Amino acid sequence: MKSADFYLNGAILLIDKPIGVTSFDVVRRIRGIIKKKYQLKGIKVGHTGTLDPLASGLLVICTGKATKNIDALINDSKVYTGQGKLGYTTPSYDRETLEIATNRPLPTDITELQTAASTFEGEILQTPPLYSAIKIDGLRAYELARSGQQKELKARPVQIFKFEISNFSPPFFDFMVHCSKGTYIRSLIHDFGQRLDCGAYLTELRRIQSGEFRIEDSIKLESLEEVL
Repeated sequence: MKSADFYLNGAILLIDKPIGVTSFDVVRRIRGIIKKKYQLKGIKVGHTGTLDPLASGLLVICTGKATKNIDALINDSKVYTGQGKLGYTTPSYDRETLEIATNRPLPTDITELQTAASTFEGEILQTPPLYSAIKIDGLRAYELARSGQQKELKARPVQIFKFEISNFSPPFFDFMVHCSKGTYIRSLIHDFGQRLDCGAYLTELRRIQSGEFRIEDSIKLESLEEVL
C-alpha cells in the first residue's frame, strides 16, 4: 500500500499515454488523484518529455522530490515507432491538418526508402514544424500557424542514432527512430519525403522507450486511479 510520503519523497511513474490526450492532461490527472487520495494541498508532478496529442506511448512522470531529476531525464534519448504516408504533405506534418497531394511518383522498392533513411543518421540540422509548441514573441508557434501567420523557425542540431524502415505498402511505410532529445519526428518524416522527392507526412507515432524506461513497464491511463 503506497503512502503520501511515497509520492512526496519522489516517485517515477511510467504511463502509456493514449491518442487524443495531452501530456499536461496526464500530469494534471495524476496530481489530482494523489491530492484527493492522500488529502494533500499540493504536490509537484511533471513529465520528462512531451508527446503530441496525436501520439501515444511512454510518458515518464516524476512526483515530489523526483521532479528535481526532470532536467536530467529530459536529456535521455528516445525510441519511437510509427507510420508515414508518401505522396502527400500537410502543413502540420501530421494528421492535424488536411493532406495535400504532391502528384509525384512514389518509390517502388523498400530499399529506396531504407537508403534514404540512412542518410539522416548522425547529427543533422532540423527545422521544427510550424505547428509546434515553440514560443515566438510570447506565443506558441502553433497558435500563430493556426491564425495564418507564417513565422520562420530556426534549424537546430539533433542526433539520429538509427532510422529504419521496416515495411513498405505504398503509400504507407513503417519505421523506427532512435534519436536525441529535441527531435521532431514529424519534421524527420517531412524531410524524408523531400529526400525521396515525393513528399510524406506522419500518420502514426508511438514512443516505446525513454532512456532506460520502456513501454512494457508502463501502465494504461485508464488504470491510473486504481494503480495510484
